[in-house]
Amino acid sequence: MQASWNNNLLEGQNFVASYSGGKDSSLALYYAMQHSKPVALMVMLEEQGLRSRSHAMPLEIIDAQAAAIGIPILKGSATWSNYEATFLDLLVQARQLGAETLLTGDIDLTAHAEWNQSVCERSNLKLCMPLWQKPRLEIVHELITLGFQCMIVTVNLNLGMHVEDLGRILTLDYVEELLSRKIDPCGEAGEFHTTVIDAPIFKKPLLLNKGDILFHENYAFLTLELKHDEH
Repeated sequence: MQASWNNNLLEGQNFVASYSGGKDSSLALYYAMQHSKPVALMVMLEEQGLRSRSHAMPLEIIDAQAAAIGIPILKGSATWSNYEATFLDLLVQARQLGAETLLTGDIDLTAHAEWNQSVCERSNLKLCMPLWQKPRLEIVHELITLGFQCMIVTVNLNLGMHVEDLGRILTLDYVEELLSRKIDPCGEAGEFHTTVIDAPIFKKPLLLNKGDILFHENYAFLTLELKHDEH
């Protein structure tokens, strides 16, 4: 199965990208766009359809990211109970747009990769995970070196992260700080989530206002709003 998870399959194939707006899905998209054409981004929303399910980003920021990249979005609102059915419906729409491959930013969580493989098999799509089994530190260093600006927007206060981490940008120095605090700089155990505010695949950076910090159980969230041109 894993032979079908490499980047080479994308050569010349149209793809749909499962997109959270965070660092890993954005880097995977960057890799894939070097080889092939994206037909759409695919974003899963909470059941109310106002925020992304993975990173709780407001819809206007997701739309702004897609506009900055220049790719249309397929959106699906779902509860956890109907998440898979909604995801499959979006894959059908992606195939109708010409997608041959599903792209994801998964790194090394086998259960996620197997789920991706399952939905692809049912949708007659190939699967590409260009970050698969890359060393986590290498991924973060590459993001920073390439010029991705990734802001911390969610932290798990039970896993070594602090409220003060919210709003910080991943830099090489900050990565060293996270390592010194025994925190995975990729956040693969759910320590934190990011939102990409600028990237080599963006036509222009997102301009954002930082809002209130919200708390839910052991999580803290930074609210963000787009700065709107007053002229």
